[in-house]
Amino acid sequence: MYQRLLDLSICGDETCFLWGPRQAGKSTLLRATFPKAVRYDLLLASEFRRLSMRPETVREECEAQGLTGGKQSAPIIIDEIQKVPDLLDEVHWLIENRGLRFILCGSSARKVKRGHANLLGGRAVRCELFPLVSREIENFSLNQALNTGLLPRHYQRKSPRRVLQAYVADYLKEEVAAEALTRNIPAFGRFLEVAALCNGEVINHANIARECGVSSPTVKEYFLILEDTLLGEYLLPYRRRRKRRLAVSPKFFFFDIGPVNHLAHRGTVESGSEAFGRAFEHFLWMEIRAHRSYSEAFYPFTFWRTASQLEVDFILGEHEIAVEAKATEMAARQHLRGLRAFKEEYGPKRSILVSRDRKARKTEDGIEILPWERFLDELWDGKVIG
Repeated sequence: MYQRLLDLSICGDETCFLWGPRQAGKSTLLRATFPKAVRYDLLLASEFRRLSMRPETVREECEAQGLTGGKQSAPIIIDEIQKVPDLLDEVHWLIENRGLRFILCGSSARKVKRGHANLLGGRAVRCELFPLVSREIENFSLNQALNTGLLPRHYQRKSPRRVLQAYVADYLKEEVAAEALTRNIPAFGRFLEVAALCNGEVINHANIARECGVSSPTVKEYFLILEDTLLGEYLLPYRRRRKRRLAVSPKFFFFDIGPVNHLAHRGTVESGSEAFGRAFEHFLWMEIRAHRSYSEAFYPFTFWRTASQLEVDFILGEHEIAVEAKATEMAARQHLRGLRAFKEEYGPKRSILVSRDRKARKTEDGIEILPWERFLDELWDGKVIG
């Protein structure tokens, strides 16, 4: 059992949406946090049929028990809420008229958002659970994380290929393709492979469209599906221009390393390889993304790139912190070009190169070279950005 960093204490007082990709550990966390909660699990075929045919059943059952906000010892949990969006009307009524609290848990916001379902008019707090982060794992192994990914079921296995294959084949390609309302599953499957090869790179929709044999608008819709199903997220470019012409297209990162490794046919990710370096950058993106949410700081999170290809991987806040990820064991002058250019132009509070160097050091012009363990300790302790 992992000690997750997401604080759900607010769900004791407020109705909450809890979003997260499949197998991130949402149900496990909810059972541990609210063991006595009434729970409706829409993954069960019988429960799905019962509530999809008569969504008002939830209201009737709460009324039969005489539940009100004052008598409620724990929130009512509805798991996979996106499967029956009509339940949200009943939830809304019970919040307004009986003062009840709910946790509405799901792995896809697409049907809820696209179906114009009742989003409770701001009455529900949004929480999100991500794959595991380093601080949640005792005796964390970077090499294991870069090979297996950080979904709990995958990280626990020394050889996760079969479970990754099942996750990609049965979930990503079929269930997500069904969300697209398209019958062209082979094209969507090809898109996933191409998108994985482009993971963490600036997105060129036209190039990806040519690779997949579909139109550019279709590729944009496919990326939107990945966002709505919580399987990836755009990282936007930093756009405050000073001297240099800047990139305007975003990058896209999948939610976890494991599926990317499988889709990109990487095999074992060996130290020193290009794949290791890309997975290392992806890992740091995952850690920062989770930190800004779990810490409730919600600081701006972007990247900086110029037309002349100078780049800094991550900009935290309003150019407060510049972070470059390099999987090298000995950071050298050539690894600092982007940070130096950004530092000269914007004057951030800290410029940090995160690497696998054994000891921290600082250059004459103030750039910090931090071992990845030190950087993550400072990040989660709130010493990088609050």
